[in-house]
Amino acid sequence: MPSTPVPARNMNRRRFLQLGAAGLVVVGGGGFAGSRLFAGTTPVGPGAAAVTQTESARHVTGKVVRRELRAAPVTVDLAGRAVQTWAYDGVVPGKELRATAGDLLRIRLTNDLPEETTVHWHGLALRNDMDGVPGLTQDPVRAGASFDYAFVVPDPGTYWFHPHVGVQLDRGLQAPLIVEDPREPMSYDEEVVLMLDDWTDGWGDSPDVILERMARKGMVMGGMSMEGMDHGGMSMGDSMPSDEQPLGADTGDVVYPAHLINGRTSEDPFLINTTPGRRIRLRIINAGGDTAYRFAVGGHRLSVTHTDGFPVDPVEVDTLIVGMGERYDVVITTGDGAFPVVAVPEGKEAAPGFALLRTASGAAPAPDARPAELAGQLLSYADLRAVESAALEPREPDREFELGLQMVDGGRQWFINGAAFGDHEPLEIQSGERIRLVMRNESMMFHPMHVHGHTFALAGQNGRGIRKDTINVLPMESLSVDLQADNPGQWLIHCHNIYHGELGMMTVLSYVA
Repeated sequence: MPSTPVPARNMNRRRFLQLGAAGLVVVGGGGFAGSRLFAGTTPVGPGAAAVTQTESARHVTGKVVRRELRAAPVTVDLAGRAVQTWAYDGVVPGKELRATAGDLLRIRLTNDLPEETTVHWHGLALRNDMDGVPGLTQDPVRAGASFDYAFVVPDPGTYWFHPHVGVQLDRGLQAPLIVEDPREPMSYDEEVVLMLDDWTDGWGDSPDVILERMARKGMVMGGMSMEGMDHGGMSMGDSMPSDEQPLGADTGDVVYPAHLINGRTSEDPFLINTTPGRRIRLRIINAGGDTAYRFAVGGHRLSVTHTDGFPVDPVEVDTLIVGMGERYDVVITTGDGAFPVVAVPEGKEAAPGFALLRTASGAAPAPDARPAELAGQLLSYADLRAVESAALEPREPDREFELGLQMVDGGRQWFINGAAFGDHEPLEIQSGERIRLVMRNESMMFHPMHVHGHTFALAGQNGRGIRKDTINVLPMESLSVDLQADNPGQWLIHCHNIYHGELGMMTVLSYVA
């Protein structure tokens, strides 16, 4: 039976919103609110010896990659429009950070923003005290202050970094993090990183204004709050996922003025300039706050090779959907001509993100081009299997948790297991256990659920479940993933729709000893 959402305990609404806006977790005296699963144990905090010991056991190359990273207000040019936002090192997206698995990263963040911030290294199973969640793994970095991040990058793959304070993610604070494989098995001629993003800051309403409005009015569809809607007579069946609407009818709450690929609009597109017959590896990152994208390259099939950084048996498709926070690596073999590279906001009436692949002279496709591939073979998780080297060793789970994903009060709040973040009960585990998370979506919106500090395997795939850290849980769907508890600390689990997360859909995976 679905669990019934209940009001958050011991926390009035104003205090809850303050905590959500600051991205804080209530942690006091080394313990958490909520019941204890293990008697006589205490949480393994980010400064615990077990965290340092786990880091020291990682394979290291001996190479140190250093970087100065400055977060500050900036004015960027979006197709001739001067837009004020916040960014890393003055550009959107921020400059690519590249390392090899086993390298030690030393990144000094200087915060020149008018408020506190952090950096979260999305997808990396790094040491807990470097994960960038204020109030849980570190103190927030005050305005005018600096913080030194130092950690070994453990796994090759396509990752990215962004703040974990309030809705700063929905500004321009984003950049790719590419971790190369020292024994790269793939063969390709070129590599291109594509960051997809939905844009409102400095153009439409600010992310903070949008969050405040959602907290006050609830879900907004087509500019109308849930209070004023009758859904046009739409039944639950009409709202459910189908071939025509694979994520369901309601895919987001925010109408964005623009959708970008690598910080460029369709009027001034990012250009991939190459020659025919080249094998190009595209690393696709969805940095959006509230938008999933259907991605395709006109005139080309996509050979999918990685999901969230981990390799899969290659599968050829025409198009794929990338949820917020997800990443895919695909390989294309370039044709002869000029081709549209498109990221269509799934389920939203909006102009797509657009880039241009050019291998020869000739007229460019129109910025609103909708290549036939968008209606072709669509990738599903069921199409993919982890390569043998990336598969999680088969094992029965030692502990299972159900995560009920719930909309409350017309979308003014989003709960996990009947509680908003800040009044959650942590999921207590111990090192060495195999953990199963059963994510049960009790709402009519999809949720891209992200687990910090770990990758998980999609359960029920014959021992070869794809390895991911972010996965789309569809409306009314129950989806199970397994992870190995091998990275001690306190780790956030949350919806990567930034507004759902900030309105409560977060909890903590808590190692105890």
